[in-house]
Amino acid sequence: MDTDVPPVGDGAVGAAESSALIYVQDRDSEGLIRQCLSDLGVVSPEFKNGGVNEAIVGLASRRSPHLLIVDVHGVEDPVARIRELANVCDPTTGVIVVGEMNDIRLYRELKAAGIVEYYFTPLVRALVMQSCNAIMTGNTSQIVPRTGKLIFILGVRGGVGATTIGVTTAWHLAETRKRRVAVLDLDLQFGDVALQLDAAPTHALLEALDHPERVDELFLDRGVARASERLGVFAALESLDDSLMPNTDAVLSLLERLLRRNRYVIVHLPTASAPHLMSVLHMPGTIVLVASGTLVCARDVVRLREKIGPNSAERITIQILNKSGASESLSDEEFAGATGTVSDIIIPYAREIAAASRLGVQGLQKSSPLQRGLAPLFRQLSGEEPAAPKKSLLRGIFG
Repeated sequence: MDTDVPPVGDGAVGAAESSALIYVQDRDSEGLIRQCLSDLGVVSPEFKNGGVNEAIVGLASRRSPHLLIVDVHGVEDPVARIRELANVCDPTTGVIVVGEMNDIRLYRELKAAGIVEYYFTPLVRALVMQSCNAIMTGNTSQIVPRTGKLIFILGVRGGVGATTIGVTTAWHLAETRKRRVAVLDLDLQFGDVALQLDAAPTHALLEALDHPERVDELFLDRGVARASERLGVFAALESLDDSLMPNTDAVLSLLERLLRRNRYVIVHLPTASAPHLMSVLHMPGTIVLVASGTLVCARDVVRLREKIGPNSAERITIQILNKSGASESLSDEEFAGATGTVSDIIIPYAREIAAASRLGVQGLQKSSPLQRGLAPLFRQLSGEEPAAPKKSLLRGIFG
């Protein structure tokens, strides 16, 4: 019955801590949700006109709320739209979906997409209040949390352009696609991710890897430098006097926390560390393997791909041939023959890219050869559909 409402308890959040955004299309649902949030002590929740489509547009340009309720009434493929919503919504956001269909298959697919709960109308006050309370108080142990997407940037050896590709990808996802992104540079002594993103490296990363039990939300808030509002950088520049190799368990623990806070976590992994962190590389995610066209790079592509293993449903490798056509490089066909695989993405050598990299990420964004070369990677990571080829006027006339 509606009167059987669960108590809020000591964990209830106040106005300063809460953030609730609601997109519903009928007044009855809106009224019931308003009453639930009022009873829970949530002050000034935002109610917007429209449903999931409007939520996708709105969240692309604003911070994600703590609680999000979206309406899928009349949506042809609600599961696809919820997955699209996940691309613009932080993993920490608790999502409740409201629809008109009482369909167990739809329910299971929506839950698998990462939502907290799905309710069909007319809404039941006790159930809606229970889910809202669980999200607002953090008592969601029964809910499988959504996490961000993990991307490893691995150069087969130094100088192949892996850092340039990594920071350009991070900036695109954060600033063009409006996603929350963290970049983790595991090259603790020679990494230049922070330098290219004009961010300050700190000793916090080494502290996190030496003492993972000390890492909490406050630690990350203070230790992760901001390259922009949506782009965080966790990097170090430690003394050359010590021999530093990240511990696998510490890296796994840190990644788990970063994935809860960000839509994408991009890990720059130095080549020397890769053999020692293979269990990390075998996490669900995407490995971007970067090589130039030299014979020695071809050899190392083969060795690393053998260690990484084949693609699976949870883990794929994207092979990038960078600086194609540079002096001392094999032809694309020779490189494919030497590695036994055709590269997924080929970026031609251009002096302009090298010049732009000296200016950091702002210069790289203006490098049209690099942006064109990485466009397929951007589309695959962000789930964008490739643009349809334009028809020429003559082809239109003459068929």
